[in-house]
Amino acid sequence: MPNRKDNNQQVEIRVSDDDIYEAMKDIPGYLDITPKDFKEVYQLACQHTLNRITSSVQAKDIMTEQVFSVKPDTPLKEVAELMGNQGVSGLPVVDEHRRVVGIISERDFLFNMGDSDTKNFMTVIANCLENKGCLAIPIRAQKAADIMTTPAISVKENATVLEINKVFQEKQINRVPVVGQKEFLKGIVTRADILNISLNIER
Repeated sequence: MPNRKDNNQQVEIRVSDDDIYEAMKDIPGYLDITPKDFKEVYQLACQHTLNRITSSVQAKDIMTEQVFSVKPDTPLKEVAELMGNQGVSGLPVVDEHRRVVGIISERDFLFNMGDSDTKNFMTVIANCLENKGCLAIPIRAQKAADIMTTPAISVKENATVLEINKVFQEKQINRVPVVGQKEFLKGIVTRADILNISLNIER
């Protein structure tokens, strides 16, 4: 069953026959079950467990409550410094009442520092080396509101893991703000949070 996601690819780790034999030897006494049956029961149990958890665990159960955010008028220099210092690739943009009004990510920086073909940070580096200049100069005086993605994609506190993962897949994003009443920012959920659930089930 899938238990790891990397760059939107699913990596399957399957239980081998040798694993089954070793597990059966660890159980005292006689087992009236074949390794094939044992393996099938184990895999089905894991799948049922994953289905149950992804349908019942909610955003509020796995979200990070301490969320770094910026205001629409935050200078991009400060936004970049915050993202760099905290090691995050995206931040919610909130108004004075902490209502989520947008999202700003590395992708937004990349898109606004080059043309629409800019794919990643190394593309920016390559362009800087070729042009002997810094592609960030044109946006140096801009603020978060100038390049943020809006309207922001968010989920409610009671959104299930299954629903959140669907948002990740459909919108091709890696994080989503969790909002309460009136869109107030409550936390954030990332792909890594959902990955951790699957990894814990496998252990």
